[in-house]
Amino acid sequence: MKAMKFTKGDFFGGLTAGIVALPLALAFGVQSGLGAAAGLYGAIFLGFFASLLGGTPSQISGPTGPMTVITTATIVLFVSKVGDMGTAMGAIIACFVLAGIFQVLMGVFKIGSLIKFIPYPVISGFMSGIGVIIILLQLFPALGQSSPKTTIDVVKEIAPALQNINVWALIYTTLTILIIYLFPRITKTVPSTLVALLAITLLSVLLNNDVPVIGEIPYGFPPLQIGNLLSIDTGLYIDIVEVAATLAALGAIDSLLTSVVSDNVTKTKHDSNKELIGQGIGNSISGMFGGLPGAGATMRTLVNIRSGGRNRLSGVMHALVLLVILLGLGTYAALIPSSVLAGILITVGIGILDYKGFRHVAKVPKADVAIMIIVLLVTVFLDLLVAVGIGMVMASFLFMKNMSDVVHEKSGTTSLESLENLETGLTLGLPDAIMKKVFVKQFEGPLFFGSATSFQKLVSAIPDVKYVIFRMENVPFIDQSGLYALEDSILALEQRNIDVLLCGLQNQPRGRLERIQLIPGLVSEDNIFADLPEAVKWLSDNVKL
Repeated sequence: MKAMKFTKGDFFGGLTAGIVALPLALAFGVQSGLGAAAGLYGAIFLGFFASLLGGTPSQISGPTGPMTVITTATIVLFVSKVGDMGTAMGAIIACFVLAGIFQVLMGVFKIGSLIKFIPYPVISGFMSGIGVIIILLQLFPALGQSSPKTTIDVVKEIAPALQNINVWALIYTTLTILIIYLFPRITKTVPSTLVALLAITLLSVLLNNDVPVIGEIPYGFPPLQIGNLLSIDTGLYIDIVEVAATLAALGAIDSLLTSVVSDNVTKTKHDSNKELIGQGIGNSISGMFGGLPGAGATMRTLVNIRSGGRNRLSGVMHALVLLVILLGLGTYAALIPSSVLAGILITVGIGILDYKGFRHVAKVPKADVAIMIIVLLVTVFLDLLVAVGIGMVMASFLFMKNMSDVVHEKSGTTSLESLENLETGLTLGLPDAIMKKVFVKQFEGPLFFGSATSFQKLVSAIPDVKYVIFRMENVPFIDQSGLYALEDSILALEQRNIDVLLCGLQNQPRGRLERIQLIPGLVSEDNIFADLPEAVKWLSDNVKL
């Protein structure tokens, strides 16, 4: 790693990002169920190692909304299986550490570059669903009560909760939200989340109201939690792997989306696979100390960049700022009302919602809207990984249908005589008697499993002639289904005593045809031509009237 110069911009970027990260780390820690300290540990360790070893120099990493939602569900899962938090800690820590290892492997095997293939409607529905989950889970703390662990329970129990409101808690949540949104109109020099945290906490201390607070935060450097890994029930191993894979995948998506945002602002290019390795190492080390898993955080990254941070040392500085706060101010953080953190997280949830996607609901294809809404609902009320899986399957089938429609609509069959009249400047120079014996089949787009059926239907519609020319110039790709569809179509034509000529074969389709011996076994080299004029010349030389 080449030497880096620690600039003034990196100092102020990291300092500002650390201040912004403080209330969010505390809030995410409380929401997860592991406590505010776990959020701070995650921000410190992940923020330090992901910045030092990752592939996005200006990125700030730490606990995020999506990752905290999964973490919360993870804790609920294992506590329900073993009965109490203490016994479940081994499995929980194992999930965090293994998730980081999975991310390292994703980077090593260069899976990071594949994230870009996730369709926008899936990402939109997923992220908006995460935003809705965060908002729903903070409704009870905003009312001064402990929140149910699932969104379904929140919906079921919200009506009784409204009959037992802690008025001061609701006031603190409301004031927190107002400060976060309104204070930037006065100045953006000081982060509004920090202003809200300090102001409302001070107000709560002065008024001495009976509102829930986050409670004591352990003082000093956190101890290693490796000992918990020795007491894991073997029956939980499968669950641990599944949860770790979910955390790893979500963390990868979350981080790389933020990396793209960073690139757009700084006009740089991140290294996706190196970023995943850095994130993985950071999450594994964080997990060993009981810290929350996290990812690249968009808001904190933008704060860092806008404050002058450009190099990875700004992220290191952000982590050190949080470490100093942990070592020196932890006792004061215990006084923060839970309702203040609820207000902060509600604004986070609102910020995650994909407003651009919602605005364009009436203007984008209905199928894309359906995917977005289904992914959103499944994310909120069922399972996040299932939601992404359903969205990917739906998007894949939609893509296949669209590609099949393109092949069907743009491909066509025509006689040589009609072709000569249609294509300006094309002079075939063949006698009419030969022209009537030849038809041309033009194919457009990839020949794959989604378009194979349409391909065969088009071929079956070819009239009785002597020769058919398959024009393949615009077929860039052919898969196994396409190969067999082409083979079946040629055999069907031969049974009708129709000879097939191929012209314009691109490298990939030709290579596949040769591998399965379709060339020269079914179509001889003599019947393959570089382009249509060459095929026409062959007809002129070989077809007898």
